[in-house]
Amino acid sequence: MKNVPLPTFGRYLKHKFGTKVSKLPVGLSGFTCPNIDGTVAKGGCTFCLNDSFSPNLGKENDKIFLNLKSKTNPLLEKQLKELDEQIKATKASLQKQGTKKFLIYFQAFTNTYAPFETLKILYDTALSYPDVVGLSIGTRSDSVTNEVLDYLVELSKTKEIWIEYGVQSIFDVTLERINRGHDAANAKEAILDAKKRGLNVCAHLIFGLPDETPEMMIETAREVYSWGIDSIKYHSLYVVENTMLATEYKAGEFEPISKEEYVDVLIRAIKLKPTHISIQRMTAGIDDDMLLAPSWCGVPKNEIVAYLKSRLKVAGFEF
Repeated sequence: MKNVPLPTFGRYLKHKFGTKVSKLPVGLSGFTCPNIDGTVAKGGCTFCLNDSFSPNLGKENDKIFLNLKSKTNPLLEKQLKELDEQIKATKASLQKQGTKKFLIYFQAFTNTYAPFETLKILYDTALSYPDVVGLSIGTRSDSVTNEVLDYLVELSKTKEIWIEYGVQSIFDVTLERINRGHDAANAKEAILDAKKRGLNVCAHLIFGLPDETPEMMIETAREVYSWGIDSIKYHSLYVVENTMLATEYKAGEFEPISKEEYVDVLIRAIKLKPTHISIQRMTAGIDDDMLLAPSWCGVPKNEIVAYLKSRLKVAGFEF
């Protein structure tokens, strides 16, 4: 029997636009997170490297988004400059790899957590570049206003617009353990609201969170699929220096998931997934000395991809 091709996000975009479309990630100064700045909680998620451990990062974020009514807004000017530099540099690199169209991905921190006027300027500017067909905006379920959602709906009439929510787990005991700052009901409500408006939604799940069993990870996937999402990112949890999770790991309070167990859970989750939900990511890693564990999250990407391909092939999928 012929293996089933995985419904990857790249395949979805190529089918829709008739050419290779790539996500172009940008990360701008000034963005922060309500789970870092004290609005929701302090310190951020336990796995997140943030200003709780990097004080210099917080100095600018404490002054986030100056008053747009003033004659000058140095932070916004800096963001627009960064946006221009990152789009042009990454675009040129991706074009050499055959990409023809681009989806600008606002990736770092919480990219709806700012005054609407600021967000509108940044989103509109990103969409103004040649060959940019849309946006994908990474955020938290507790950080999106109706005004922002309404604007994204308006943009979606002519552009490819996605909103990405970090769900991570549906178990509140886990969310509390990782200092997430919101419960699973909040994530569900946000996704259902976005879908009610007709927006494209991608959900992020993390496998290997503290004290979670494989059955809990599978239950999270099953439940989140039922919320009507359009796409999914599966992440493996890893530990980096200068995080609360690193402290737990060094104290023997956390054991990272093994490569074999992670892929076992991943394949089970993929088998349960409705066919219309595209896959944007199947693992996460870091090529950096900051990585503490597990070691397999630090190996070259091509090695992990080769391992995934071999395991998926045995399971009946073509990657």
